Formats: sequence, structure tokens, C-alpha cells
Amino acid sequence: MGGRRIGLLMNLGPVSERQLAEIGIPDEEALRALGAVEAWRRLKFRFPREMNAVGLYALEGALRDCHWNALPPEVKAALKAEADAYSAQLRKGA
Repeated sequence: MGGRRIGLLMNLGPVSERQLAEIGIPDEEALRALGAVEAWRRLKFRFPREMNAVGLYALEGALRDCHWNALPPEVKAALKAEADAYSAQLRKGA
């Protein structure tokens, strides 16, 4: 295993670290390998009521080492579209 602990990444803390560990993402290296969108989808599936678009922004910001609110508007828009589409899929039972 390599990479920093999840809880040391920007935007993420102990709760994120625990949740990510529960879905098999123990550290920064594993998160980077999977990517923010896929990690968020897995989190959304496992913790549907706790995950929203801001959680996806936080993961993306963690990988970019910036506060999620500093993500460019076009990046946020693309991430929001991903989050909305996946959330709709889950509601339909796909």
C-alpha cells in the first residue's frame, strides 16, 4: 500500500477515510487509481443518503489538492452532471 492516508487529503477527514476504507479505498494511491467519479459512485451506492454532488467535488478537489469550492465552474458542472445521472440511475433501480 502506498500514498497518503485519505484523512490527510484536502477536503477529506475521518468520516471520508472510514467510508472509503469500507469500499476498498484505503489510501491516496487507491483513490487516484480509481478516480473521483468512480469512487463517488461506489460511495453513493454504499451510503446513498450521505453522498451528494459536494462529496464528488470534495473527492475531485482532494485529487487536485485544492478546496472543492476552488474547482473551475466547468469542472463542477461536469461533476454535477455525473452525480445527477448516477443518482437518477439508482432511483430507477439500475
